[in-house]
Amino acid sequence: MTSTATLPAETSAPPEQGRDRHARRFGLPVATCLVMGNIIGGGIFLLPASVAPFGTISLVAFAVLTVGAIALALVFGRLAERHPQTGGPYVYARAAFGDFAGFLAAWSYWITAWVSNAALAVAAVGYLTVLFPAAGERKWSMCLAALAVQWLPALANLAGTRYVGAVQVVATVLKFAPLLLVAVGGLFFFDPANLGPFRATDQSAAGAVSASAAILLFSYLGVESATVSAGEVRDPARNVGRATVIGTVGAATVYLLGTVAVFGLVAHDRLVSSTAPFTDAVNAMFGGTWGGTVVACAAVISMLGALNGWTLLSAQTPYAAAKDGLFPKTFETKRRGVPVVGVIVTVALASALTVYNYTAGTEGVFESLVLITTFTATVPYLLATAAQIYFLLSGQRDRVHPGRLARDGILAALAFGFSMWLVAGSGYAAVYQGVLFLFAGVLVHAAMSAGKRRAAASPTE
Repeated sequence: MTSTATLPAETSAPPEQGRDRHARRFGLPVATCLVMGNIIGGGIFLLPASVAPFGTISLVAFAVLTVGAIALALVFGRLAERHPQTGGPYVYARAAFGDFAGFLAAWSYWITAWVSNAALAVAAVGYLTVLFPAAGERKWSMCLAALAVQWLPALANLAGTRYVGAVQVVATVLKFAPLLLVAVGGLFFFDPANLGPFRATDQSAAGAVSASAAILLFSYLGVESATVSAGEVRDPARNVGRATVIGTVGAATVYLLGTVAVFGLVAHDRLVSSTAPFTDAVNAMFGGTWGGTVVACAAVISMLGALNGWTLLSAQTPYAAAKDGLFPKTFETKRRGVPVVGVIVTVALASALTVYNYTAGTEGVFESLVLITTFTATVPYLLATAAQIYFLLSGQRDRVHPGRLARDGILAALAFGFSMWLVAGSGYAAVYQGVLFLFAGVLVHAAMSAGKRRAAASPTE
């Protein structure tokens, strides 16, 4: 289907938000926290050690990826001005290319959300065992802890959007305190002798940048967070774009400063084998071993905040698609400003995957599924940036600002290239398996489309 879909603007608050004291629209600060909290999950606490084997050349990859992420954020901001509805990339893809492209965007984003939630929960358990060693003694206790980590944010979501926003702000503030301690305070203890070689492998400079970029790519997923929940943001045409850009720049700044600080605080040969680089950095700054507890607390808070935000996003895209008849109608159910069915189904799927991971002990399979999310997340990115290019080239004056045509065109091209780099970085196996996930969605789309056609063809009673 290639016809352009007509999408009504959702710039006013939904009816339930005007009546329910538990539902509240997000302002710019909360929307920004949503973006930053979803981009920065738990990966930041292992990132410096992950890229250390490549040398300080990995900072070049960081810079390139940051430019691409900001370009993508700016494109999402421009699209949100014209389409300030809940759904984000799904809305833009459907507006440009029709129902099938919109469904693919919604389906792939939904897969990304619930698989990533399971991965975050399992990762959080690793830090919980530092705080509560007994939780890691048996597999069933670790499984229960992972399930609790998933359901607590889900309950916060079911309580209403006002509680989602409150949890997101508190989690963002608490997790940034120790990160900023290292990112800013660590610069005062910086020792250039710890940096190690610029290129620590036998690879060419381009090869080392690409290899380290492949590890860093997943770190920037989440730039679309504010656009997906645009219907819950006050004045979305203005605030969604600003929150997306501010949140992305803020996350990138913390990433870059934190990594540079750790590189200068921990000797390179030790950093390469470190399992807790921020712990080692805090210990190097102040001595002692209390850094492990601080970093573990920060990591758990970080992941709970990310799960809180991703749980909301995982329900918003199916909700938007259900309103258009592309997902089962039950996903359209909202209570207290939150698509409750989407939240429950998503956390149930993530919980099932978590239980499977712990009972089957198939860590390789689980890691493969996590890599797939890097690919499935880029499908909506590619479709959204392609939609912006389509709007720019097709002369749709209601969607294009003539004075910004050249700038928007360059940004869209950069964002599309960045999205393609994300696909390449996810690896052959992830792309192969991710395509299978997408093809499974095609069957769902066929069934939903048949139902819509049948309903349209039936005589009115």
